[in-house]
Amino acid sequence: MSAESHPTLPPVRLHSDAELARDALGAPLFARAVRLARWAGPATRVGVGGELAAEQLPGAAAHLGLDAGDEDAAGYASQAWRVAVDTGLVDVTEPEEDTDAEGAGEAGGEPHGTAAPGEDLALVTGGAPGDVLGLWRAALETVLADAAVPDLEDLVDALDAGGEIAFDRLDWNPGREADFLDEVLANLYLLTVAEGGASERPIPLPVLAASMVVPDGMGEPTDAVLEQVSDAMMRLDDQFRQLEPIGLVEFRPVDEELMAQADEDVPRGEREVDDEDVSRYGMVRLTPLGLYGIRARMLEAGVAAPAVGELAGKGADALLEAVSSYPEHAAQAEIEQWMAGREPADAVAELLAAARGDDEGGPLRRLRCQQALALAGPDAEPAVRSVLDEAELGGLARVWLAEHGAADVPAPAPEMVFWLTVDTIAAQLAADGETEELPLLMETLTAHHTGFFDQVWRVEHPSTVQVLEAMGRLHPDRKTAKEARKAAFKARSRRP
Repeated sequence: MSAESHPTLPPVRLHSDAELARDALGAPLFARAVRLARWAGPATRVGVGGELAAEQLPGAAAHLGLDAGDEDAAGYASQAWRVAVDTGLVDVTEPEEDTDAEGAGEAGGEPHGTAAPGEDLALVTGGAPGDVLGLWRAALETVLADAAVPDLEDLVDALDAGGEIAFDRLDWNPGREADFLDEVLANLYLLTVAEGGASERPIPLPVLAASMVVPDGMGEPTDAVLEQVSDAMMRLDDQFRQLEPIGLVEFRPVDEELMAQADEDVPRGEREVDDEDVSRYGMVRLTPLGLYGIRARMLEAGVAAPAVGELAGKGADALLEAVSSYPEHAAQAEIEQWMAGREPADAVAELLAAARGDDEGGPLRRLRCQQALALAGPDAEPAVRSVLDEAELGGLARVWLAEHGAADVPAPAPEMVFWLTVDTIAAQLAADGETEELPLLMETLTAHHTGFFDQVWRVEHPSTVQVLEAMGRLHPDRKTAKEARKAAFKARSRRP
């Protein structure tokens, strides 16, 4: 997965390791692999690559409870066996190339090896949740590798006379296909965590396919781009069908009727499809286990993929620095977990100390600090009162004390009011940019101060010019906006 493509991601809400381990054990493919590992014994025969011998497949399928009349039963059993071998649930002794007749199989004289339950099988019932998740992640890698391989028929067609795959005829590059699937899963992860840290809402397959194909900034997609999106959807439909049994995703495949129409080459405008029923085009959702698995792979690739709660044991400086870049809902969740494990008074004192600073990130740190202080009760009042005289924190402290009905709250000096106004708007600009709500905030903050712009340009705040320029663009009152632009000019002029 590309760290360059997704340098920083919103934090994800993960289930506990115990919950995730239970999900892993319940994933159909992993459960089958465990059952076959327990079934393996002295009579089990494997081929040169460790694969289950053909004559053993019916017995393996029967042990898994698969319908003998199902033509895919042998394939399911073979896949589960491969997962068991790759994860170490099964140990195999492969046959030597020159095995004599005594070591050959009864059918066809082919050499065979043997198999037995692996040492790691004991971790399924006797290991910690982390051990189970480690086995599941190994199984996931096997499934991902399989999902990046084209259909067997295509591979057979691409074999040359020497038995080698002619990749140019197949139009398939193993590395490119693996990278494509990695990027698909990264995009699915991003679309999931962008809404609340772990969205329960499935993603339409066309949306995911478009995220892989449509160039950024493109308006109406061309027919050629739409055709690429359609092709990508079909690839994803096949891949997610393979990824669902390992518990990575919940998937609703593309409607068979739509696929039939595509095969008949029905013009797009004549297809009998309700455009509003997007679910017919396929829907996919990362499961909680899938979120865990994709995040783990991202971390291994060097991608910053934070999880809610991982800052609980760190200091307030690390907390405010990290949550400054989080969406508000994620910041709130992280702050709540951080506060929950601390004495309120000590936590507030530490937060206030971390919120100080005249650097560019200071306003947003103080905004998140204020968000955290909202969780504190009366025990925090002494710590809050201790910063009343500070230019950077005095205004914030007065707001908190007033909201909590504290007595004897001193009125702020005009200079502190102007400073707090600049700091508040600077924080909102840093957090959300120029939102629709920001002009209303500007109007509210300036409405009760006569001669506001005659004073504010003198405020010693690193964001004074930036804030005044934003007010000149965004303030809903044209006359006030003009005053803001003049004040911004004065503030720039006094800078060395």
